[in-house]
Amino acid sequence: MELKNLQLNFPEDCNIILGQSHFIKTVEDLYEAMVNSVPGIKFGLAFCEASGPCLIRKDGTDTALIEIAVENMRNVAAGHSFIIVMRDSFPINVLPAVKACREVVNIFCATANSVQVIVAETQQGRGILGVIDGASPKGVELDTDITHRKRFLQDIGYKR
Repeated sequence: MELKNLQLNFPEDCNIILGQSHFIKTVEDLYEAMVNSVPGIKFGLAFCEASGPCLIRKDGTDTALIEIAVENMRNVAAGHSFIIVMRDSFPINVLPAVKACREVVNIFCATANSVQVIVAETQQGRGILGVIDGASPKGVELDTDITHRKRFLQDIGYKR
């Protein structure tokens, strides 16, 4: 078995959801979950099929984001994994619907941070072991940091 540390690549103004599912129907159901959660959402998704023709299946509402999703899954190449790359929306808006999707087994991360994917490769194929999402903590927030956090959530519309 060989371990690989793979960097996901997506634009700074995007968020991603990286997960695992179990069936080819994932593509259609995730598409519906996304558009029903945020009408007009811009996203691309790619899913690595793990049997049969073993294709990278793809869909979405934005051609460029679909291609970004495909390139990331081409790099990860782990069976039954998927990525959603979204712009102008946050994972918090779609995660309940994505997690409720019958095929979704696991969510590894939902983030706009730099992501490294830890993949194990055997003779059979590849599997995601976990992710490194962003950086390690540099300290504990102070009162000024608390104020900034609360203001930020108000500025983006999640708190009054």
